[in-house]
Amino acid sequence: MIIVISGPSGSGKTTVAKILSERLKLRFVSAGQLFREMAASLGKDIIEMNKSAEKKFDIDKLIDKKILDEAKKGNVIIESHIAGWLLSGIADYTIYLWANIEERAKRISIRDKISYEEALIKIMEREQSHYFRFWKYYGIDLLDLTPFDMVINTSNVDINRIVNIILAYIGKNTSV
Repeated sequence: MIIVISGPSGSGKTTVAKILSERLKLRFVSAGQLFREMAASLGKDIIEMNKSAEKKFDIDKLIDKKILDEAKKGNVIIESHIAGWLLSGIADYTIYLWANIEERAKRISIRDKISYEEALIKIMEREQSHYFRFWKYYGIDLLDLTPFDMVINTSNVDINRIVNIILAYIGKNTSV
């Protein structure tokens, strides 16, 4: 089984993907983590790395190859901003998580221990980079959610309920 969880920063995709991987006993692969590790190895923060990726397609291509290789092995949950588009037709289930920008900024400020305002600015910078980059290199319109089997607004929904909705959708009744 291959399950893809996509969505913008702060939507809950990593948390949901980790819980699902534990519950379904599937491997967990995070494109975001791969991207952060690559940034750290180059001495860059996430915004600097996004700016570099805008200029050099090899950065995304390397991560995308890793994601595709992991998908081919099967029995995996892949968390990624764009895997839903990249693995459409390969993945068994593609799920997009979304939340309003205010809620995402609140979550990121708590997670990263930064101010709400700083989180909001980082979200806007990253999303601007993502929209530009993913359209330029892949022709992906991040507003076109047609590759997804399910879209969930996570703004006001408990994380366990989101997991249970997904489990019910894929036919696995192992509620929390």
